[in-house]
Amino acid sequence: MPRSYLKTDEARDAAEMKYLLASKIRRRKEEIHNYILDRRAEIHKRIIYRRHLFLNYRCTSTLPSPNEEDLQNHVTIPADPGWWERVVMTEFGPEDWLDKFHITREIFLLLHAKLKPQLEQVYIEQSRQTITLERCIAMALMRLSTSTDYCFLSELFGVPIPAVCQCVREVCEAIILLLKPLYMQLPADHELEEQEEQFRTLWGFPHCIGVIDSLHIPVKSPSTDTQDCWNPRGWHSVVLQGVVNAKGSFWDVCSGFTGSTDDTTILQSSELWTMAEEGGFCSQPLKELMGQPLGFLLLGDAGYSLQTWLLKCYPSSPNLTPQRQTFNVQLNRGIKIIENAFQRLKARWQCLHNRNDSNIDLVSKMAVACCILHNICNMHNSPFKEEWVKALSQNECPQPTDVPTVYIDDPNAEAVRSLLCSYFEQQQQSKTLDQSPTSSPVLSVPEPPQVDNAGTA
Repeated sequence: MPRSYLKTDEARDAAEMKYLLASKIRRRKEEIHNYILDRRAEIHKRIIYRRHLFLNYRCTSTLPSPNEEDLQNHVTIPADPGWWERVVMTEFGPEDWLDKFHITREIFLLLHAKLKPQLEQVYIEQSRQTITLERCIAMALMRLSTSTDYCFLSELFGVPIPAVCQCVREVCEAIILLLKPLYMQLPADHELEEQEEQFRTLWGFPHCIGVIDSLHIPVKSPSTDTQDCWNPRGWHSVVLQGVVNAKGSFWDVCSGFTGSTDDTTILQSSELWTMAEEGGFCSQPLKELMGQPLGFLLLGDAGYSLQTWLLKCYPSSPNLTPQRQTFNVQLNRGIKIIENAFQRLKARWQCLHNRNDSNIDLVSKMAVACCILHNICNMHNSPFKEEWVKALSQNECPQPTDVPTVYIDDPNAEAVRSLLCSYFEQQQQSKTLDQSPTSSPVLSVPEPPQVDNAGTA
């Protein structure tokens, strides 16, 4: 065989060997890189866990006992068991009711009248005594509004601790059973159109009927399912999903999921998802936007998947077109509605802000009951104190950051988002022409009015 052929075979074999070695080296590098990433993630998880343990230790070691500070900042313990009937019901003024229960006396009497069919008398077997309806509701409201512990409530109202726990549960269940149908319902067809008109008028977003988001409620370490209750921020929580209208009142809530559950999973497990997928957000006939038929929409953050009925912002990028930037600005403006609603919800009902020591089932019921009470306070213009919001600044449990879910977006939803981009571009052009000194007057979307403390425009 000529030497030229031998040299050619050797060169080919050497090239194949070089390719195989390069492939093995590349795969090895990828394995090492993935191992390093996994190791870093594990270390980061351990750091978060140890930080959480340290914060818990610092809280428990530095906070004074209830007998020291709680008794100074709250109502003083009465010397006789008639404190509720003799002092609260006869001597309390409007400010006293707001300070101790975060509602007015009128709303308390309203709750008493509405809950009476379910809670005529609450009999507590453990204490073998009958607790009046007024005292039962008062204990529950103080627990929800100020997050006062059960021991203090027991001493304050002269009721055994098991009886206090039972009253809180009974009142929350009664609120959900009797008041939710009156103050929190999925909107009917004509109500959807009314809500769409409010969003268009107040916030300049057409076809929108609600804003959706989730709230992590801090809880103490449960005895079971501890790992599932850890949220991405490294603390135990129960998640509340809520949808609000243009004025910040809730018309749908879903609660009870553990802190590790992502927003999209919670949404897909709720009745809201079933309603939307079955066409519950589509009016008959469909209203048009820029000549195109379009159903009603919800607005959400990056934690939700993009759907034809649920819109979120375009991912941040320096290459975003001006039209998409304008869309993001308008949608983020709408998201502020539920952020403000959650802030006011936690401020008035501080059991959702402070670490709750009740079991997960009761925390879930407390969250839903607080949302219903939030709506009642909004409807009846109950005063809201800004000092309640200041209490939220001392936050040792920051809300988890939203994780984008682009991989499960509905591909048909981009056409809806693009249509809204064109709409806002047209509105912006009309506004520019309206501001021009040579142009004729053109109607534009008005600025939203300021919302007062009761949540009404």
